[in-house]
Amino acid sequence: MRDTMNIPINKGNYTMEPPERDQLFEFYRGESWEKGYADYRCSWAEYPKRQYISDYPIHIDLELSTACNLKCPMCYTTTKEFQKNVGARFMEYGLFRKIIDEIAGKSISVRLSLRGEATLHPHFLDCIRYAKEKGIKEVSTLTNGSTLNRDFFTQAMDAGLDWITISVDGLGETYEKIRKPLRFEDTLQKLRDIKSIKLQRNLRKPVIKVQAVWPSIKENPEAFYNTFAPLADLVAFNPLIDYLGNDNEILYEDDFSCCQLYQRLVIVSDGHALACSNDEDGKLVVGDANRETIRDIWHGGPLNSLRDIHRQPNGFMQVPICKRCYLPRLTDETETAIVNEREIVIKNYVNREQSVGS
Repeated sequence: MRDTMNIPINKGNYTMEPPERDQLFEFYRGESWEKGYADYRCSWAEYPKRQYISDYPIHIDLELSTACNLKCPMCYTTTKEFQKNVGARFMEYGLFRKIIDEIAGKSISVRLSLRGEATLHPHFLDCIRYAKEKGIKEVSTLTNGSTLNRDFFTQAMDAGLDWITISVDGLGETYEKIRKPLRFEDTLQKLRDIKSIKLQRNLRKPVIKVQAVWPSIKENPEAFYNTFAPLADLVAFNPLIDYLGNDNEILYEDDFSCCQLYQRLVIVSDGHALACSNDEDGKLVVGDANRETIRDIWHGGPLNSLRDIHRQPNGFMQVPICKRCYLPRLTDETETAIVNEREIVIKNYVNREQSVGS
């Protein structure tokens, strides 16, 4: 391993919370398995820094759906290229169970989402239940919140879902322009209901994270935070990345090497394994879970070759999808915001327009 390597961990998503609420969110995530959770989070940071390849990936993204019921202007799933090359489909439930059967007791966490709206999958609740029954410690999902009525949320909670990230881009009319055809008040009421149900049941899980793209809230981030902090366990944002592939003048961090090659594996809805959760078009396939084991893919030639490339000085520049990824992109910290007298630093990508749809 070369002496200087820049391996950013958790780049791109930033909390709006004071330290005590950040700590409480972590405590709730690890409730009932505190020691294991602490070890898991330590491994998440340390394995990439040490370039350590564990027996199984720590975490696996299982894409239940590429279909979505929204047409957000900044989303790559709306592009003709994505619709032609990927399209709308669900992961076969049998394949999901095959993967869980193998990784149970080996991988710590799974996320039941990637490019589409996972809750549309007809076996979404069954997937949560199966993963938890097999002993997966943390089962999470990312959702636009459209399906989270009281009954559906209660069933997901009872199935054992640990963590829900809900994308809520902006307040009022801003939200409704981006998240068509959802209505802001409907989404707000869903979050009120979720809070009420958890209080009635005296449960902290699933923990709720609300996140937004920065340009949707930059006019009044304090109003956004104060609207959702009472309803969610964590409020966060992410600067808008180049999902639509429009940027040409990209600047990069020095000595970048990717963390994901030592943390996680992505299995998309048709069973193909991807090297990275940021490979939106599925261009770098490293295996096929329909006919290979997760372990064989994780230790296989394609992923090891990619790891070798990333160990070289600026080796990521040899890989087209890595050159387009936001992880190696240079950021600046010239923009800040004030939220309840706290300064929030906005780590924008250099030469990246922060405008929804650009």
